[in-house]
Amino acid sequence: MDERKTRGHSEKMTLAAAGGVTPRQAAFLLASKKRRRMVTFMRIFLLILFLAVWELCSDLDVIDAFFFSSPSRVAVNFITLLRENSLLTHIGITLYETLLSFLLVFLISMICATVLWYSTRLSEIVEPYLVVLNSLPKSALAPLLIVWLGTGMNTIIVAGMSVALFGAIISLYTGFRQVDEEKIRLIYTLGGSRKDSLFKVVLPGSIPIILSTMKVNIGLALVGVVIGEFLAARRGLGYLIIYGSQVFKLDMVITSILILCVIAMGLYQVIQGVEKFYKKRL
Repeated sequence: MDERKTRGHSEKMTLAAAGGVTPRQAAFLLASKKRRRMVTFMRIFLLILFLAVWELCSDLDVIDAFFFSSPSRVAVNFITLLRENSLLTHIGITLYETLLSFLLVFLISMICATVLWYSTRLSEIVEPYLVVLNSLPKSALAPLLIVWLGTGMNTIIVAGMSVALFGAIISLYTGFRQVDEEKIRLIYTLGGSRKDSLFKVVLPGSIPIILSTMKVNIGLALVGVVIGEFLAARRGLGYLIIYGSQVFKLDMVITSILILCVIAMGLYQVIQGVEKFYKKRL
């Protein structure tokens, strides 16, 4: 115990000397660092525990390995798909469709939210329709998209956009309206126009809500793309899931689902990294 206290005290003094901070600030930084390490450790521990219990239950026949698979079976299936040179193609197709859907959602929602903010009358007319379209189950649109656009990548990209677009417009428009009105009045008092208030107050003040909306939209775009691949694809992870379920290759299904989880986490972390970079520059 004495050694740990001495080590902790020396780390505090080192932080204080190196960063020019007070011992109390150094203690806070050290506690934050320890907390982050503990959170990371617990996340990894829970993942390993889940995989171990899953494998053990499969080996002891607590669960049927044919229906529920196991980590070892998933790993074997993953390596097999890699050797067949098909898995990376399916992952690349799904990633491309997701990123393109996400970028289109971002651009269109920003333009639409800006137009609605510019025109109060237009926003009052259109807002109920946006709410209805956002509440509509997007899977119900998939058969229509196939009839309108055929089976192909265009249908999948539009399906990915449809899941996130209307909610993104509502979120961004709401964020634009919540910007401090006093700052906008100050722009007008100084002779600025509505365009000046948009670019100097509204957009800079809405960056947190824009980043928050992007974090939600990247996951929704992936969901929409997978729904589209269920119905109108011959490549992609969604296609692998449907194909695997049809031929009872459930190891392939679970492998594809786990890869989708990894992709979703990775895309979310990228957006979160952009958010952290923005906050550091403030």
